[in-house]
Amino acid sequence: MTSIEDIQPASKSKVMIYQPYYPKDKHKVLPYAISLYDLGHLEGTRHIEGGQGIPFVASWYVSNLPSEITRCRIQFNGQADLSYEITILNAEFIDYLISALKTCRQGQTADFPQGFYRKLLHCEESAS
Repeated sequence: MTSIEDIQPASKSKVMIYQPYYPKDKHKVLPYAISLYDLGHLEGTRHIEGGQGIPFVASWYVSNLPSEITRCRIQFNGQADLSYEITILNAEFIDYLISALKTCRQGQTADFPQGFYRKLLHCEESAS
């Protein structure tokens, strides 16, 4: 299994497809987030303020275009009853992976941002 530290940047041709979806401050991490996306899984720890983190494994179906849909499944603590699934645009999901990589680069275990968990647990209002 590839470690997050061993991820190589994606090819320029792949990065060019996704680049318009993100502000310039995310472009440096984008090639690594695309490579992480292509792996189809991420192991990390959900940080809980004032408590111990909860380990998770996230896996998803890989598709090629930013406008396609990814189905991501995340399981906490290795327990089947703590499994959740989300369907999300690739471009949005890769944005969450950018955040997870940034967290990891700050010396912490990989973790998705708060917005990802709100969406995953259906705490976010839908825009429709």
